[in-house]
Amino acid sequence: MQPSIDLHAFAPEIALSVTILVVLITDTFLARERKWWAMPVSFAGLLVSFALLMTLAGQSRTTFAGTFVVNGFSIPIKGFFLLAGMTVLLLSLRYFRDGVYYQGEYYFLLLCSLLGCLIMPSARDLITLFIAVELVSAPAFLMAAFSKGDLKSNEAGLKFFIFGVLSSAVMLYGMSLVYGLSHSTMLTGIAEGLSGAIGEQPVTLVAILMVVAGFGFKVSAVPFHFWAPDTYEGAPVPVAAFLSVASKAAGFVGLWLLMGIAFIHQAASWAPIFAVLCVLTMTIGNLVALQQTQIVRLLAYSSIAQAGYILLPFALIVDGGTSMNATAQAASLTYIFIYAVMNFGLFAVVIGMHRESPDGLISGYAGLSKRAPALGIAMVAFLVSLGGIPPTGGFWAKFFVFKAAIDRGDIGTWLAAFMVVNSVIGIYYYLAVAKQVVFREGEESRIKVPASIGFVAAVGAVLILAIGVYPDMFATFFSSS
Repeated sequence: MQPSIDLHAFAPEIALSVTILVVLITDTFLARERKWWAMPVSFAGLLVSFALLMTLAGQSRTTFAGTFVVNGFSIPIKGFFLLAGMTVLLLSLRYFRDGVYYQGEYYFLLLCSLLGCLIMPSARDLITLFIAVELVSAPAFLMAAFSKGDLKSNEAGLKFFIFGVLSSAVMLYGMSLVYGLSHSTMLTGIAEGLSGAIGEQPVTLVAILMVVAGFGFKVSAVPFHFWAPDTYEGAPVPVAAFLSVASKAAGFVGLWLLMGIAFIHQAASWAPIFAVLCVLTMTIGNLVALQQTQIVRLLAYSSIAQAGYILLPFALIVDGGTSMNATAQAASLTYIFIYAVMNFGLFAVVIGMHRESPDGLISGYAGLSKRAPALGIAMVAFLVSLGGIPPTGGFWAKFFVFKAAIDRGDIGTWLAAFMVVNSVIGIYYYLAVAKQVVFREGEESRIKVPASIGFVAAVGAVLILAIGVYPDMFATFFSSS
């Protein structure tokens, strides 16, 4: 039987696919000085996709033999990815227009990766999930190495590619074992197939660990994080922003689908492993960040540490604990959303300072609050928020995860304690950068900030403060998968 296809459910993905083709074809006929037109075409396509997504709001649709689901879980996350894509486009316009880059190809690759992000929250079988993961990652390998004349960029792309291919192979082998054990590729079918005695066999846990290892690379969790600092530093800064937010978020969404649906009956076995992963990730990320003198490398290790906080709710999952699991999932996804605002804002500042400080040294940000007051104030707001200091959105992001851990009790209490200690460490190096921005003397020349960069920084700062004042708007934003 041919599977029934609900085209309305696929509408945002179809619109984005059409945009990808339009960008590719349009770029072929544009003169060199007009190649930047690919950006507004891409932006318009994302707006159309977002509008079509809104027509699905409040609906629940299942299509393509149950492998693709649109519901209260996937719709907000798709909206998040589309907004993240628009933000990256705004960050990219001036950066790529001023440099010697193949702009059409860049926007084509970025949109392809975003298409994988859109598919991810709707995937309900291993095949669709794996295709989404690879669609997110494969274009990113090329984008990381997009500064072809820069040895650091070439190194970034090569390291990213090698580690990415290796992690994909491990993950795919784990998925093949899962299929052999459960006789199903559907996530619900896997949960049913592994619910009996076969789910307690050692080979089942090995298969799950291999899948987790593959996704651990995608979210740069320790010990799968080695690629991240060099890749972030060598890649074009907008690409680093995309990897630290959208690509990482896609990995977490895939993990939630697998652990919350397919492997839920083995939670007693894998939850302690996530407890170890989250503690290692947040601790190593923060400790190494303390020693950084280059802003993008600091943001890379900060991103690793933040991944540890987002991983913590996975350790709280229990088989049959519907209420606890929903709280943990909502805390993790809300953290991702707030983290995206903070990180995009900081990367906007870094891009705005790219001409003034091309080496990206933190010392180059000395006196920024005097040279570009709006940019300096925004940067301080994002740093304070990443540190989790009230009244900012970052405080509530940590609070939701902390509360979920305390509500869990037992191991959750210990994880909450580790989280508090690591948050204090994080505050130290975030405020050290803020000290450079506000209190250190730097050059006296004024900095002209591109409009698109200023817009992203301004909106991000307003959002961070708005979430700090009224956090309830996001507390129940995400429903169960």
